[in-house]
Amino acid sequence: MSLFEGNLFKTQTKSLTRKKLQISINKSILTVLKYLYLAKKRENMSTGFFENQSFNNLDFSETGIEGKEFERCTFKQCNFSGCDLSNLMFSECLLENCDISMANLNNTSLQEIHFSNCKMLGLRFDNCNTFLFAVKFEKCILNFSSFFRVNLKETVFANCTLQDAEFVEANLTKTIFAESDLAGAIFENTNLEKADLRTASNFFIHPANNRIKKAIFSSQNLEGLLRQYDIIID
Repeated sequence: MSLFEGNLFKTQTKSLTRKKLQISINKSILTVLKYLYLAKKRENMSTGFFENQSFNNLDFSETGIEGKEFERCTFKQCNFSGCDLSNLMFSECLLENCDISMANLNNTSLQEIHFSNCKMLGLRFDNCNTFLFAVKFEKCILNFSSFFRVNLKETVFANCTLQDAEFVEANLTKTIFAESDLAGAIFENTNLEKADLRTASNFFIHPANNRIKKAIFSSQNLEGLLRQYDIIID
């Protein structure tokens, strides 16, 4: 073997060795990452804390919900119907196309939660943890739900159905009921000051039994304020 061939062989051998070493390093990195992922997953399961995770097409009504705190998580097409959500914390989460009907909300924390196109029949929001309570509802069905004494200041109900919902003694200051159906909803000793009901429909609010200073109505839905006076609006 000539000197040139010898040097070439050594160079190729070194190059092959470096490639093998790089492959070995890459495998080691993947192994470490996999270990860290599994460790984090085990930690989540043990501590019950989930952050920035998505949950899709899960039926919690059968399995129950594992976890205690959910921060910036997304739930899509999940079934919480009849679930025990007591003492759980949801913070800055989105629930979309979910069924949460008749779930137990005893001491449940709902902090900046957006509900979109959800079925939410018979929920007791009055049992929720009041600390930092903040919700938004869009295209949700909230029939027979209770907001008794709940602070809903500046809350938005957009395109929602709230038939037979209870707002007794609730704080609805600056709350917006946009294109929402309030048929049979109960308002008694409710603070509706500066609330916007211009596009709400089918409500009945007795002005003498509720605070409605500077609340906004439209000429089309004034009947909901004057029905008890048995007058005719043409």
